[in-house]
This record gives sequence, structure tokens and C-alpha cells, in this order.
Amino acid sequence: MSTSTPDQFATPPGLTPELMQWVRTQSAAGVPLPSLLHSMRTAGWAEHLARRALALPEAGHLPHPFDAVKPQSDGQQSALDRHLPDPDLQTDPCCIDAGDRQVHVLMSMRHPRVVVFGNLLSDEECEAIIAAASPRMQRSLTVDNQSGGEAVNDDRTSNGMFFQRGELDLISRIEARIARLLGWPTENGEGLQVLHYRPGAEYKPHYDYFAPNEPGTPTILKRGGQRVGTLVMYLNEPARGGGTTFPDVGLQIVPRRGNAVFFSYDRPDPATKTLHGGAPVLEGEKWIATKWLREREFK
Repeated sequence: MSTSTPDQFATPPGLTPELMQWVRTQSAAGVPLPSLLHSMRTAGWAEHLARRALALPEAGHLPHPFDAVKPQSDGQQSALDRHLPDPDLQTDPCCIDAGDRQVHVLMSMRHPRVVVFGNLLSDEECEAIIAAASPRMQRSLTVDNQSGGEAVNDDRTSNGMFFQRGELDLISRIEARIARLLGWPTENGEGLQVLHYRPGAEYKPHYDYFAPNEPGTPTILKRGGQRVGTLVMYLNEPARGGGTTFPDVGLQIVPRRGNAVFFSYDRPDPATKTLHGGAPVLEGEKWIATKWLREREFK
């Protein structure tokens, strides 16, 4: 996957049809918006023109270069404006106002971008999610990069299910909280997945982004582009084991009910150091809820 700009765009001539076709081609290939923006900056594009080009619709009428860009509502900036989902930690806060709840910041790391939150979910919310998900649990599937569909993966030995976005009032409330916490539109999130790990169950280290060179990836990306962030919420506490591990940086997050770990990745590349896994549960059981965030609206 390359983000090199064509030679004829080395000196920015304006938002030509040729440029817009290049933008659409790169986007369809799975190049994240931040990478496209960086490539255009490197080629000499003015910031406002590069942003205007990437904010245009993927197909259909191309507005005049000086047409006003539709403003986004507060907390609902475009992927381009925010680059990546990310909590506002500029002032080193101990807590973040997530609308209906004060969420604690327990740990943050820059590379990879990892943030551990406390008090994201109440005990009652954790119990309610488990109760609503339990009747619908079945062997967990993973996205199949070969076909673009789903398949059983021997590296993942859990049971799981998905809630549709906004399926329950409980889910809507939590999704709105996540959107405010991470500054990412609710509609750019996949449905909430709930997973149940019994003793011995695990999810071996893997990446959450979609490998750009796999044959099934173009089909997957049609639903909302690349994944750019992951939020794992702990719904209970196993007696031993079951931590979320990041092998590249020697980090392990211990599951605590109501807490969560967030990490983001600006491109589908191992250099993001976002290799992670769910360590085997050694005693007890583990319940988690995962929210994956996409570049664009997930359909």
C-alpha cells in the first residue's frame, strides 16, 4: 500500500478531477486519512487544500473548491479533523467528563497509543450487558481477510455475540459515552461485541486492523474504511489470568470490572506496535465488551 502522490500533483494545482480520483483510489485501497494527509503535505500541498480534498464525498458531485465544508457538531468531528480517536489528555487530567459519567485516567502511553480508563462502566451496567448477551452467545468468529467474511479462528477460543449499534437503551447510552470520551462519532463505531472466556480460553496476539494486501480486505473496507481504534471494556474480574497483553512493549492490563483499555493505530502496519492478545484465563471466567472504531461511518 503506497501513499505516494502522482508526479503531476507535486506542485498543487487545485482540486482537479485527477487529484480527486487519486484520493478515492488511495482510500479504496485502505490508506488511512492521516496517511493521505501526511503524503499530500510532504508533496507540498497547503494544509487547507489537502484537508478540503480529503473531506469531499467518495463519489458523485464534486463541489466547487471554495464551497463551505459542512460543520460537524460538537464532539462529532470528521476522521480527518481528529486524525484518530483519542481522549483529550492535553492537560494531564485525572478524570474526563464523558457526559453522564466521570471517567478516570489510570495510565497512558504514547507509542503505542494506549490509555487505561477506570469507572467507564458501573457495576450495574456490566451486569446488565452480561445478562442481555448471555442468551445469544456462540463460538467467536473473526473477520476473514481472505474472503471478507467471518470464520472460526483457532487462536480465539471464546464465545461471543454482537449488539447492533443502538439496539438497547443501555447500549445507546454507553456508545454515546464512548463517543464523547474518545472524540469519535458514534456512527463510526462497529456494533458492541461481548466475549466470554472460560478457564483456558484465550485470544492469541493479533492486530485489529485489516491487512491491506489480503484479497478480502477491499470488501471489508467498503463498510466504513479501516479500523483506527479499539476499546476493550472489562465486565467482570477473573480470579487469575485473562489480562490484555501488548507483547511488543511488554505491557499487560489486568482486568478490573468497569475499567477499559483503549488503543489506536494510524495505519495498518506492525510499526504501530499494537500487537495485542487476551492471555489465557487461569481461574474463574472473563467477560469483556469490545468497541472497534472505523475511519468512516460503519454500515
